[in-house]
Amino acid sequence: MSASGGTKAIVAALGANLAIAVSKFVAFVFSGSSSMLAESVHSLADSGNQALLLVGGKKAKREATPQHPFGYGRERYIYAFLVSIVLFSVGGMFALYEGYEKIKHPHELEHWYWPVGVLVFAIIAEGFSFRTAIKESNTLRGKQSWTEFVRRAKAPELPVVLLEDFGALIGLILALGGVGLALLTGEGVWDGIGTLCIGVLLILIALVLAAETKSLLLGESAGAEDVRKIEAATVDGDTVTRIIHMRTLHLGPEELLVAAKIAVRHDETAGEVAAAIDAAESRIREAVPIARVIYLEPDIYSESEAAKGPDPEATPGGPTTPPAAH
Repeated sequence: MSASGGTKAIVAALGANLAIAVSKFVAFVFSGSSSMLAESVHSLADSGNQALLLVGGKKAKREATPQHPFGYGRERYIYAFLVSIVLFSVGGMFALYEGYEKIKHPHELEHWYWPVGVLVFAIIAEGFSFRTAIKESNTLRGKQSWTEFVRRAKAPELPVVLLEDFGALIGLILALGGVGLALLTGEGVWDGIGTLCIGVLLILIALVLAAETKSLLLGESAGAEDVRKIEAATVDGDTVTRIIHMRTLHLGPEELLVAAKIAVRHDETAGEVAAAIDAAESRIREAVPIARVIYLEPDIYSESEAAKGPDPEATPGGPTTPPAAH
């Protein structure tokens, strides 16, 4: 993912949410609407989330060190995971608490035009932010559905902003519905019900974000298309005859580690094998520019060994020898 596209969407969302948070809080002060208070906290939490994404993007650009030889690209995943925690705790749980209190102790809304006016303004502002996120995402999404894009994206910023903005728009509609029903019926309990719905929505979005960023933190392989390009670029049909096995791992959204055992001809000299490996690395980087860390181990292909299948003991996370009984 182009980092500039994600940054543009984050900045647009940050500006919109700060303006919306202030307007919602003012509306809460004048009207006493719990939906407006929950929504103002939601927008404030969203603003903090976008600030976290910007901080993560900046920290990820640090140079590699002896202590962190593969760099800091995963900082972006860590800060995206923090976003899901903030959204769950500050946004969702607060809205649930506020909704419960309003249902338990309902009161009539005052100065109804404040919350209604602010909600209309907020829907327009969030719509602008959501439109920006969609536009930036479409340049990367290709033929993927939106669900596939959110689940398969290796850069967390755009999926996070998309889900936040989508949740914000739905939350605003729920808040408007709660306020509207409270005005029509004269029952403040509807305002509390709208607030509860906002809380449930925010928690569901936070859980989706947490699951997706957890997968990125654990370490995801390259996408299927990039794997095909790497395989095609590695084998030259001359010295490198096939890939015996290969592992890929995203060190960050824009940095990929490639480790493979490759088959070479048994009669090649060490110099010829070394030259073939260097050429294969160049082809891989040309085919997949984010493949910046490449380790190729030469070996002689054996059909009898291949027929045995992969060695589970050599697989990360595979079975280990149980401890001896005492």
